[in-house]
Amino acid sequence: MTIEGKTVLVTGANRGIGRALAAEALARGAEQVYAGTRQPLTHPDERVTPVTLDVTDTAQVQAAADQVGSLDILINNAGIMLPDLPFDPAVLERHLAVNFYGANAVTQALLPALIRSRGAVINILSVIALAPLPPFPSYSISKAAAFSLTQTLRALHAGQGVRFHAVLAGPIDTDMVRELEVPKASPESAARAIFDAVEKGEEDIFPDPASAPLAEIWNGGADKILERQFAQLVQGGPPAP
Repeated sequence: MTIEGKTVLVTGANRGIGRALAAEALARGAEQVYAGTRQPLTHPDERVTPVTLDVTDTAQVQAAADQVGSLDILINNAGIMLPDLPFDPAVLERHLAVNFYGANAVTQALLPALIRSRGAVINILSVIALAPLPPFPSYSISKAAAFSLTQTLRALHAGQGVRFHAVLAGPIDTDMVRELEVPKASPESAARAIFDAVEKGEEDIFPDPASAPLAEIWNGGADKILERQFAQLVQGGPPAP
């Protein structure tokens, strides 16, 4: 897949990696970019169409799907990361509402369009989906769930030509992790690496210096081997709508 000439929707497009992904899509020649945000957004590029989209709001999700119509690439980027030590089930519910249920709701609403275009879903996750970060238990759990969702939908819809990419990023310099005193990649460099990997057809994407060394280990590891074996149990995927 190439980005040139494609229609792209990015959730959480007003800042951080979402904004960088929207900009990179434009730089690569996307025909149209729908920028999903909870607050009003203006953009100087006429190819950008702002979309009011709180991923936890069922009505807004459906309205966005109706507004978009045709779509080639969905990028589920909207997310939250809140510390919750000691572990608080109420905070877990907030994380799941956005990072898991919200991403799934947007995906399901736009899946018919993606099946028609034989398009792609890019879920912005984290290496924390592979192993929890103890100070952020709810975030860790929600990202692990979202990764499992990505793998499941990848297998279920492979027969319909829809690709599901999981971005397993390390620390990216955004508002979400600004206070963490660790080396961070820029959102712009991560966005470039993500689209490079999508264009190469990579399923699981490690887009920054902290995560990149894991790529070879992951692709040959037991988890990936089992995923591929289990995916063979699905014959052709569900019927197209």
